[in-house]
Amino acid sequence: MTIADGRTITLARRTFVTGLLGAVAAAPLAGPARAQAGRPEAGALYKDAAQPVAARVEDLLRRMTLEEKVAQMVGIWEKKGDIQTANGDFAPDKASRAFPHGLGQISRPSDFRGVDPSQNGAAGASGEAVNRDARQTADYINAAQRWAVEQTRLGIPILMHEEALHGYVARGATSFPQSIALASTWDPELVTRVFSVAAREMRARGAQLALAPVVDVARDPRWGRIEETYGEDPHLVSEMGLAAIRGFQGETLPLAPDKVLVTLKHMTGHGQPENGTNVGPADISERTLRENFFPPFERAVTELPVQAVMASYNEIDGLPSHANRWLLHDVLRGEWSYKGSVVSDYFAIRELNTRHQMFGSIQEAAMRALDAGVDIELPDGEGYNHLPELVRSGQVTEAQIDEAVRRLLTMKFLSGVFETPYVDAAAAEAKEATPDAVALARETAQRAMVLLKNDQGVLPLKADRIRKLAVLGTHARDTPIGGYSEVPRHVVSVLEGLQAEGRGKFEVVYSEAVRITESRVWAADEVTLVDPAVNARLIERAVADARDADVIVMVLGDNEQTSREAWADQHLGDRDSLELLGQQNDLARAIFALNKPTVVLLLNGRPLSVNYLAENAPALIEGWYLGQETGHAVADVLFGRVSPGGKLPVSIARSVGQLPIFYNYKPSARRGYLFDTTAPLYPFGYGLSYTTFEMSEPRLARASIGMGQSVQVSVDVRNTGGVKGDEVVQLYIRDDQASVTRPVKELKHFKRVTLEPGARTTVTFEIRPSDLWFWNIDMERVVEPGTFTISAGPNSAELKSTTLTVTE
Repeated sequence: MTIADGRTITLARRTFVTGLLGAVAAAPLAGPARAQAGRPEAGALYKDAAQPVAARVEDLLRRMTLEEKVAQMVGIWEKKGDIQTANGDFAPDKASRAFPHGLGQISRPSDFRGVDPSQNGAAGASGEAVNRDARQTADYINAAQRWAVEQTRLGIPILMHEEALHGYVARGATSFPQSIALASTWDPELVTRVFSVAAREMRARGAQLALAPVVDVARDPRWGRIEETYGEDPHLVSEMGLAAIRGFQGETLPLAPDKVLVTLKHMTGHGQPENGTNVGPADISERTLRENFFPPFERAVTELPVQAVMASYNEIDGLPSHANRWLLHDVLRGEWSYKGSVVSDYFAIRELNTRHQMFGSIQEAAMRALDAGVDIELPDGEGYNHLPELVRSGQVTEAQIDEAVRRLLTMKFLSGVFETPYVDAAAAEAKEATPDAVALARETAQRAMVLLKNDQGVLPLKADRIRKLAVLGTHARDTPIGGYSEVPRHVVSVLEGLQAEGRGKFEVVYSEAVRITESRVWAADEVTLVDPAVNARLIERAVADARDADVIVMVLGDNEQTSREAWADQHLGDRDSLELLGQQNDLARAIFALNKPTVVLLLNGRPLSVNYLAENAPALIEGWYLGQETGHAVADVLFGRVSPGGKLPVSIARSVGQLPIFYNYKPSARRGYLFDTTAPLYPFGYGLSYTTFEMSEPRLARASIGMGQSVQVSVDVRNTGGVKGDEVVQLYIRDDQASVTRPVKELKHFKRVTLEPGARTTVTFEIRPSDLWFWNIDMERVVEPGTFTISAGPNSAELKSTTLTVTE
């Protein structure tokens, strides 16, 4: 039986967006628009903020020449020198010559791209570049908007977009834990608070659009971009993605003054590339797309007023996403009724030719992308600049142009940039890295850490029992914060945090101990591992420094060079191994031989196969990248002011030979290996605490429901230990028998709770038809009668279950 009520609910959720756009329908023009000559009158309808958005869009569209329309379909980034002076100031005269018909978007106005390309990284600091501060960015944006509003014929302002993966990627802005660490909080409300700060900081400088969140489901840890994601599970990714959107832009439009629009990235299949390398083909079926990769995108565009979706670089079934009309038109705009824009990923239209080798000219690539549904070319207009000539030659229709521009103008009106194109440049800096933002960065880092092991109660540490604390590892002092990061005002290192903790109480000694790479500059192409002989000397010195310490804290893992986005053949970031790089295990062996209480903190972007550490470290914490407050948050957790409560958003493999290792596999998978196990090193959802919890089996309000009905399920949780702590109640469902094979379990609900010692609470979820449906053999979404195993527990491997029966 096809479940129609889910679709009805979805449509109902869209009604507020429809109402917002106004009563005037976006009716197609009878023929090519006839633009009025000269500047429009002061009282033009599109300039009246009291008019419905749709009416304003149609009024403006009728006035635009073909060239003015196409100008809205391109951005500028690498060629920003065409609109800037030699020192990077916006140059109105140059802009008028380069873009006489206006401009759609400016990419990353906070960077100095176009001044000296060798000094500017792709999406963050190169290590040598110093990009614009808050005042400089606001001044630049104000100048650009003044040109667009006052010196172009129609006065259409520019949309300014910025990166904001784990905070605003701009010099001086607040840097929060990396995305995979945010997912480890299993706390959507916290994620909403994080991106509310990012939005506030972006809007203060004058940006209106974030190229975030990434809602790719990541199912291959070799892929260097896994750190940018919310993990391997479609439900967790969906919930975190929705939380991020609420933080960035809220739930209604037009935007509030401190909000920015989002761009969902990257549609789709991006997170399981062939052989784990970025942009590789996604050799996955339509069923896998619909069950695992589509849900975060579908839920986002049907539940919230999203206005931008970015197509992915990769191909599916022979079609790159930027040329895939089925994906961007039939599914996104047809099945899901999405009304917003589709933006290209950077250079992706060019890459239809250069990487995918599909067409012989950039004009052909542009035509294919436009036909597929891509509305704007980023970061620069390479193919779409040719659209006017393609319209005149009859290869593209002006109606196609109008549809794209209609969506882009709608986005601009909803952003509020027509009414407020300028910002208070003098006040921009005061709105960045404010005390509340810094406190939130610390809280988020505390809640993101995952305690993997704590033998014999090594943690929490007791200051009054420590005379000397040894801190080891180059990244204890030189703290990585992950890709798509700029330079915050201050990054608190692990060493700094522990030195502050020990002041007046115990001595802290530091030894570099082991280096991983010669540099940790994310944007640099070359990656050079440190000479093993150098590390051998560092390890020897570290052992000597730690020999008389009472406690040792060792920081290991990765950095921004060893796992990252591979955006070019000369800039790689994916790996064929999940092992600790270099001589890090050698250091661990030497330190463990001292037989001292030792805590290993991992700072890394990909889940690592830390088999030796899992077996031998007395205490092991997965920290991922924890942002600018790393050191303070680590001290808070190590010394027990905060009990760790994070949970893994991914399964951790024992080796690459186990891949794929995701938990929601099919019953025929994971039969076994000769000489090894198919079980992960650590399962999805895993994480310990300084206290213990007892969780009941799930209780159903009714044991049997009809196919279109819902039922409540309750789980009791009790803190059975001696300290306050957090537990995450995770609810999984298994369709016991179905007309197509179903996963052994699927996460459907979760909730993080905080309990005092001895306290008990009951967590209640509602199981809806959407938690039970799947795609049948005819690719229809259905619920079938039968039994369902309803399981609850603290992770995907330790579950208690009951049975729900669904009748016709």
